[in-house]
Amino acid sequence: MNQSSRRSTMAPFVVLTFIYFIVGFLTTVNGQFQGPMKVAFLSRTDELRNTLTTLISFFFFLGYLVNSSTGGKWIDRRGYKTTLLRALGVMTGGLLLYALSSWITVRFPAAAVELGSDVVPWGYFIFLAGSFLMGTSAALLQVVINPYVAAYSLPGTTPVQRMNIVCAVNSVGTTVAPFFVTGVVFAGVAMEMVAPGQLMVPFIVMAGCIVLTAGVSAMMPLPDIEGTRETGDSRLPRSVWSFRHLALGVMAIFFYVGAEVSVGVNVNLHAMQMIEQGDELKFFGLDNIVISGLQLGIPALLATLYWGGMMVGRLVFSCFNKVDPRRLLIFLTSAGTVVVGLAMVADNLWLLVSVGLLHSVMWGCIFTLAVAGLGRYTSKASGVFMMGVFGGAVFPVLQGIIADALGDWQWTWSVVVVCELVMLAYALWGCAVKDPEALDNIHLAPSDPG
Repeated sequence: MNQSSRRSTMAPFVVLTFIYFIVGFLTTVNGQFQGPMKVAFLSRTDELRNTLTTLISFFFFLGYLVNSSTGGKWIDRRGYKTTLLRALGVMTGGLLLYALSSWITVRFPAAAVELGSDVVPWGYFIFLAGSFLMGTSAALLQVVINPYVAAYSLPGTTPVQRMNIVCAVNSVGTTVAPFFVTGVVFAGVAMEMVAPGQLMVPFIVMAGCIVLTAGVSAMMPLPDIEGTRETGDSRLPRSVWSFRHLALGVMAIFFYVGAEVSVGVNVNLHAMQMIEQGDELKFFGLDNIVISGLQLGIPALLATLYWGGMMVGRLVFSCFNKVDPRRLLIFLTSAGTVVVGLAMVADNLWLLVSVGLLHSVMWGCIFTLAVAGLGRYTSKASGVFMMGVFGGAVFPVLQGIIADALGDWQWTWSVVVVCELVMLAYALWGCAVKDPEALDNIHLAPSDPG
């Protein structure tokens, strides 16, 4: 981008940052539905209740695995803006399926499937389909936003700093999402009073908001960035998987998202179990707290503190434009291993959610390290990189299965400890750029004026 266009360089960055807020908000909304869905849709289940509950997150992140590479192909063929608008269309469809799941369950309460001794309503499966579309849309949007933000020449910033800025705004969405689920969708009612009929109107309204966002985005400038995607006259001579640091980066992000989502969505279920068992789990002696007129239960409060910690960490690190992502990742993953291990042994959920501060900038660090020096391979690299987000589907469900087997959530957090250790290994050894072509591309990639 030339110097004369600097006056308009902020607009695309602002648009993509706002859409990243939406991605964070709806990702967490989807996860926060695990607790309410356990009551509203799965009240007639017993043996598979935790497993079925965590399938909501599984199908969301399945969308990343199945369709992330499609985003990279769309960018190469149609450009960033068209891919962005298509992704918003898929998101609208997912929200409408959420609303349909509510209507079907209310209109046809007897329509259900028997799984052994468990009875599951058809509305639950429609919600899973909506969750898959929502995950697909989130994957497509991030395939657009991540490489664009990393390569976009915003004066006075570095790639990792720009990633931290958009991730901080993303975390604002993840932080307010538990309030939305508790205080708007379910109107602050007690968990045992949650009903499927409360889903319909909020999700129709949200679908309308996404349509409006797509309309505004269609009118906003989103210029292409040279050297970040394959074009008709520039075919890539090798597979993007041949870059070692990228392939291992996909593995690292698989375990990172698994750790992030496991804590964010399953801490609610652990807290609900502790409360049911009569364990002491209060906030300064209170069973509930009231914020801005909304009554927030302890499970939702724990999730809010976790996502809020991620928001604070990202806001803080977005102020720094000289950060070594490798050294930072080594420190964060080492500390995360210790914090989660101590929280598991002590069975202390308040300590567990503090790991959000450490998780806050791991995404930006791993992505920056994984795409370093890839030049025109960047858009395809972003597509395959986002496939690693499927870890958010695998590990929460794995926890649910272990919880069903053990009858308790306490020791299931060892799954998160393993995730932290794998990320530490990537920071120590896996992120080194050893490929000669990638080293050459580091000098060909878009530069930062700052």
